[in-house]
Amino acid sequence: MIKAIAIDDEIPALKIIENFCERTGLIELQKTFSKPNEALKHLRKFPTDLLFLDINMPSMSGIELYKSIEQNTMVIFTTAYSEYAVEGFNLNAIDYLLKPYSYERFLQAVNKANDLSLVPSKLDKNQAQYLFVRADYSLVKIAINDILFIEGLDDYLKIHIINSAKPVVARITMKGIMEKLSLAEFIRVHRSFIIPFSKVENVRKKIISIGGKEIPIGSSYEADFFAIFKK
Repeated sequence: MIKAIAIDDEIPALKIIENFCERTGLIELQKTFSKPNEALKHLRKFPTDLLFLDINMPSMSGIELYKSIEQNTMVIFTTAYSEYAVEGFNLNAIDYLLKPYSYERFLQAVNKANDLSLVPSKLDKNQAQYLFVRADYSLVKIAINDILFIEGLDDYLKIHIINSAKPVVARITMKGIMEKLSLAEFIRVHRSFIIPFSKVENVRKKIISIGGKEIPIGSSYEADFFAIFKK
């Protein structure tokens, strides 16, 4: 059984989660909270496996709450506002339930959590496995491990992907995408290029080779790159 708590400022929403958890036979819902601060106090004393977490709460958003807890805990976000989906998934959420959701949709999310609970070593809330960007008037999901390098073009980026002939062209700045990436894995090496350390094939003088592409190291980024790369 997966141990869980639910946090939502609306009592009827908590009652629905209670009912649905009981029906699944997979979730032991230990407590419910309508006040985020009380939930945080509980989590500091009693870590849990899974959070059902509303995003849009008046005193503290679910995003803020999840970022503030120290332990790696699975999370299923719930909200009536679809515009929060991107940020929720960038935090490596198990799933995102848009209210009002059916029991079948709830069970689908719980099954994802159950599958992941069997391989807990894969879960790290500080290291998202996917990146979500807006491209071609839609939301595109990119596996972070598949990124070869990122090329900046004014207010747009080209995200070059392994085994893909065409890059994903996304409307986002270099600064904006760096905020979504792990600084332990990615580094900006030029005003127009971000690279993942794991994809570097070789470095010769001030040129990095990745996937058959030669990427220059800018003079203002050189010291930081070589200080980390030599380690």
